[in-house]
Amino acid sequence: MAAKDAKLLQYLPFASAVDIGFWHKLTKNKLEHYKLDDSAQKITGSFVNNDPNGLPCRINVDFTAFDVEKVSHVPRSFKCPGSIFIKNTTEEFKNCDKKLLVKDAANKIVSDIKSGAVEKNPELLNRFLVLTFADLKKYHFYYWFAFPAVSLKENFVVASQKTITEACNKEELASLQTCYDSLNQILGHDPSVFLLKKSSNAFLSAQLHEWDSFYQNDSEVTIGFSDPSTLSEHPGWPLRNLLTYVAYKRGKNIKKLTVICYRDRIRDGRREIEHSLVIEFNEIPQIDLNEDETVAIGWEKNQRDKMGPRMVNLSSTMDPVKLAESAVDLNLKLMRWRLVPDLNLEKISATKCLLLGSGTLGCNVARSLLGWGVRTITFVDNSKVSYSNPVRQTLFAFEDCLNGGKPKAQAAADSLKRIFPGVNSSAYELSIPMPGHSVVEKDEERIKRDVELLEKLIEEHDAIFLLMDTRESRWLPTVIANSKEKILINAALGFDTFMIMRHGFRTKTKPTESSNETLSSKSVRMCGSQLGCYFCNDVVAPGNSMLDRTLDQQCTVSRPGVSMMASALAVELLVSILQHPLGPLAPAETSANENHLTAEFETPLGIIPHQLRCFLSRYHTVLPATLAFDKCTGCSPLVIEAYEREGFKFLKQAFNIPKYIEDMTGLTELHNSIVDADVEELSDSDDDNVDVTTDDV
Repeated sequence: MAAKDAKLLQYLPFASAVDIGFWHKLTKNKLEHYKLDDSAQKITGSFVNNDPNGLPCRINVDFTAFDVEKVSHVPRSFKCPGSIFIKNTTEEFKNCDKKLLVKDAANKIVSDIKSGAVEKNPELLNRFLVLTFADLKKYHFYYWFAFPAVSLKENFVVASQKTITEACNKEELASLQTCYDSLNQILGHDPSVFLLKKSSNAFLSAQLHEWDSFYQNDSEVTIGFSDPSTLSEHPGWPLRNLLTYVAYKRGKNIKKLTVICYRDRIRDGRREIEHSLVIEFNEIPQIDLNEDETVAIGWEKNQRDKMGPRMVNLSSTMDPVKLAESAVDLNLKLMRWRLVPDLNLEKISATKCLLLGSGTLGCNVARSLLGWGVRTITFVDNSKVSYSNPVRQTLFAFEDCLNGGKPKAQAAADSLKRIFPGVNSSAYELSIPMPGHSVVEKDEERIKRDVELLEKLIEEHDAIFLLMDTRESRWLPTVIANSKEKILINAALGFDTFMIMRHGFRTKTKPTESSNETLSSKSVRMCGSQLGCYFCNDVVAPGNSMLDRTLDQQCTVSRPGVSMMASALAVELLVSILQHPLGPLAPAETSANENHLTAEFETPLGIIPHQLRCFLSRYHTVLPATLAFDKCTGCSPLVIEAYEREGFKFLKQAFNIPKYIEDMTGLTELHNSIVDADVEELSDSDDDNVDVTTDDV
């Protein structure tokens, strides 16, 4: 390039590239560590020299920016030391002396140049700073990046500028790559600045601190730097402070300076450096760095290309609870990609679940519901956490047992919120009134309030889980849920057995024609309205099973895995019901109906049985289905109508009078008819002249 064509060197400025994880970590550090401290905090950024054309020359910061002591080198990535100033108010952010901030940062660069610190650590030439204010109530972040550079009075005039392929032959290009890779091996990371010297058709290389021994008294030197610029005509911002170092420390002895703007890309599996630039200077300006007179530049322009801060609104993503919600839903959403595209996740998450019992079953059911994305889970229990509970009941810890133990329902709800703050988890300490447990006069008002609370809770929820220890405690929720047309899932444990069932769903709403058609087309199966409840197979009313029981009878003694299996299946049964077009009216599949079990499923998740009875000792599961019993003490029309008609008066009689429900439903008459039949059969045997002597008896 002729002298008359000489031009001033121009640089492509840095731009900031901020990952969302940076703001999340900033929020955490602000709340837990920095608090009101608005002094400079160390951070780290990076730039790369392998970007394709068209991308800006940028410094990247992400959630690792605050781990300044953690050394992690990514190929073709170069560390930049930075400082962040986190102001506590918008006024402090606006009124901060920004000229002074960038000048102080530039003076640190000047000091590092004078002391020779940059020769051992060239990354110090690429300092940056961030001024920010974080509105953590709204998750609005105001920020302004600066990439400090010393503004010199003297200019660098370009003598010539070429592409690397114009300046070097193939052997020299290969040698240049070899030198770069050799320094990478020595340093353990890619070199940001390196020295070069030609020898025949090859290059020799050295580190910046080896300048004197490498060049000795040479007046023509070649220096390389990893260039983040993607423009064919202009080098990136890091060259600016590098040339300031060269001019101040080495300028007096240099007659000709060649700068290789090294850009190392991999495209289509092939490494290429052909887009690197070679810039020559025939004159190095003489400069004197006086820190008092430093003129610094480097503040970044905003989106409108004006000098000013930027703002990012992360209210929809920065809240840790919202981040957690997004994360816990990921697995469920992935199910819909290919496995279950018709899965209705919204219906599952909107289902409000009431867990009656917060012990082994209650804890595991809650965890499974959480995994399915259910957002409203309510616990009911009247006992406290004991020392034997935490190893089996997964929501409790040892601390919950201390000082007499925390109420189970509250401890479970609190634990669920610690696991996932986005869950709406509440607790009620409530004793469920039971048949066979008489109501004394002094307790009548309290028990009446308990009944009213239970009715209210069942009314407010969509699905009810019966997870209690005793048979009779399941009676009242069965009656109420049936009356209020709620989905009812029952789980009961034995030592190595368990039973899961959905109660029959009797609705007062007349089925639609489409529902009738669906049900009639599957007439080989019992529809949901025909199915029995937990008490339909009994011929006696539930009574006080707590009387005269030994320790092993008072506790649920079962193999540890049984409760987890039963809990998981109870939740899976509910989810399957929710996915069926008929919901709780879905027909029941049974083990005997093998043809339909292998047919095309009516729901995305497969079949919906009435019951699952598992025998763990044989690892065997059967799927029975039973019809509703017209004399059932829990779901027969006589019981439901009496409850709806008389309310607590009916319930009080059921609690106090052992035979009241049996008499009302006709079970007593059924018992008597069976006894009469036995007597008649015995009389018939006498007619057969059977000889029965007293001695034989």
